[in-house]
Amino acid sequence: MKRTPSIRLIKNGLMTLLMVAATLAVLAPLGIIFVHILKMGASSISLDFFTQIPKPTGETGGGMANGLAGSTIMIAMSSLIGLPVGILGAVYLTEYGHNRFADAIRFSADVLAGVPSIITGMVAYTLLVVPMKGFSALAGAVALALIMIPIVLRTTEEQLKLVPGTLREASLALGVPLWRTTLQVTLASARTGIITGILLAIARIAGETAPLLFTALGNQFWSRKLTEPMAAIPLQIFNFAIAPYEDWHKLAWAGALVLVVIMFSLSLAARYFGRQKRYS
Repeated sequence: MKRTPSIRLIKNGLMTLLMVAATLAVLAPLGIIFVHILKMGASSISLDFFTQIPKPTGETGGGMANGLAGSTIMIAMSSLIGLPVGILGAVYLTEYGHNRFADAIRFSADVLAGVPSIITGMVAYTLLVVPMKGFSALAGAVALALIMIPIVLRTTEEQLKLVPGTLREASLALGVPLWRTTLQVTLASARTGIITGILLAIARIAGETAPLLFTALGNQFWSRKLTEPMAAIPLQIFNFAIAPYEDWHKLAWAGALVLVVIMFSLSLAARYFGRQKRYS
């Protein structure tokens, strides 16, 4: 009986050691990837990278300014499409959808969230690129929106479900219409959680390459028209990485570093808003 405490201490120590080892096993690949990208791409980061377009083959220098602008434009367009659909769909499922049609929407959203992004790109190619007879930023934005919608819809729905029913009942008891209660009470209460889901969805589509290969295609120059091919950071990374030119390889690593930093920043912002929700 005297040995029981020591045995428990040994078991607790072994359990702690296993948990630490498991944590390190999870973090090690992420750390290795980030350190390697930092090592390969940091030397190519300069002001020119953010202000210039790629130089022709054989010339040194240049940057990915057109890719940064293109990614920003397509993400903004996809957000304009995907966010209203996802948020309003979640409101319907939470406030009005207590039937089989709502169950079908949830099931469809779960299936769409699991569809490989390359399939989404093929669908956008068939629906937009072929009828328009050309690649375009608009088609790329639609492809990214199809990826964003189920993420925003399901995360927003879960956040709305966490809003206490007493808040809705109190608002309705005061004679406030349901639509106004939904906007000013339900959505307002779940605001930080919804923002977290939105940031995670943006981080997801920011690094997508396969859908854009079928839709936006890419562009080595500035593109101002939404109906024309447009550059994007993931596309430029892909094209430069497989090219036989060392200067382009350096730009690809620099682009990868910038993309990782952007996604890491969005993830941190999402985590911040998640903590705000938890402690509010």
